[in-house]
Amino acid sequence: MNMARNTSAPAGLPSLDIDSASHLRAMQDYLAYRIQGSEGGFMPFEEWMHHALYAPGLGYYAAGSTKFGSEAPEGDFTTGPELTPLFGQALAGQVAQILAASGTKNVLEVGAGTGALAAALIPALNLLDIRPQYQILEVSPELRERQQQRLGSLHANVQWLKALPSDFKGCVIANEVLDAMPATLFSWDDAGNLLELGVGLENAAAQQAGADAPAESSEPPRFKLVERPADEHLQALMSRRMPPLPGYRSEVNVQAEAWMRQLGTWLKKGAALLIDYGFPQREFYHPQRAEGTLMCHFRHHAHADPLLYPGLQDITTHVDFTAMADAALEGGLEILGYTSQARFLMNAGLIEILTGLDPHDAAGYAKVVGPVQKLLSEAEMGELFKVMAVGRGLDVPLMGFTSGDRRDRL
Repeated sequence: MNMARNTSAPAGLPSLDIDSASHLRAMQDYLAYRIQGSEGGFMPFEEWMHHALYAPGLGYYAAGSTKFGSEAPEGDFTTGPELTPLFGQALAGQVAQILAASGTKNVLEVGAGTGALAAALIPALNLLDIRPQYQILEVSPELRERQQQRLGSLHANVQWLKALPSDFKGCVIANEVLDAMPATLFSWDDAGNLLELGVGLENAAAQQAGADAPAESSEPPRFKLVERPADEHLQALMSRRMPPLPGYRSEVNVQAEAWMRQLGTWLKKGAALLIDYGFPQREFYHPQRAEGTLMCHFRHHAHADPLLYPGLQDITTHVDFTAMADAALEGGLEILGYTSQARFLMNAGLIEILTGLDPHDAAGYAKVVGPVQKLLSEAEMGELFKVMAVGRGLDVPLMGFTSGDRRDRL
């Protein structure tokens, strides 16, 4: 059944330049070719999201477009570390505590973006007499190059990894990583049957393209969301998480849960700080959240059509932190803390950093405080973003969770 189609862009989205339009067409042809090779012309949404974000040379995170930026049109969205270096400076106290408790100087940042967090965190750790052994795992060649250029002036010990380590002790940081892992889409029909959503081809011209190469017809491929009965695994998974709600659509991130379980195999001592937007499970699958959490970002415009600009737009889903905690426990890790970003940053010392500013410099003070208000405001990032710590072998309470710990809500 056809659920949705990418017939037109939502109102207000910027128009595409020639290079972007050419990139889009190449990605559309690539996806059409992959769909033709899928069983029954059905590409599971998880697979669509993977290709749209990570296909070599074409995917959003694998191609050369600017992704991060505080002001349009430079990027598509802004992260906390991009807003202000005070994010990384506040994080440094918590990282330092984890390093001391684990007896190492090892920091591993997964998905480091433009390097903004590392650029603030490394000098802040140096001021605490910690010269970290800083490692970065980055899947995007373009972002890796930007990180190397940005961090080169620090003259720090930074190493880029090609894969996750097999044995790690120290502090792991994953800021807005889980939300970008490909998710499974599902819905219930009117009879309460669970369905899996995927992507199919809508126009016959693309469907009739040759099987040995991507489609090259003059008409670009058009895609639609399609559905099929959920397999036994998905049915069993969702039956444990929520009751059938006819007409309800949402997501489950099986890949992110697997990543959390895998974390338990290589994090031998220390803690991982997971910073992302999301909810506990009972809020994630609240009956009123009937259209799920999937969102796309294109040049600082947010919309909900994942089929629109594959390769040019970010595609994300909110994080089910209950599922992440359960997966971490299954991987043999402990849940060391869970709270809002605002509470975590204040516990970690952000307010103390602000008190060191000169209040008589009104213009300078306002320039610094404005972004901090976005980090802390409940109406912006302060409440929507959460911080979870999971780990092994630490015997001290983590400072970021001394007040407002919400583990009992997971």
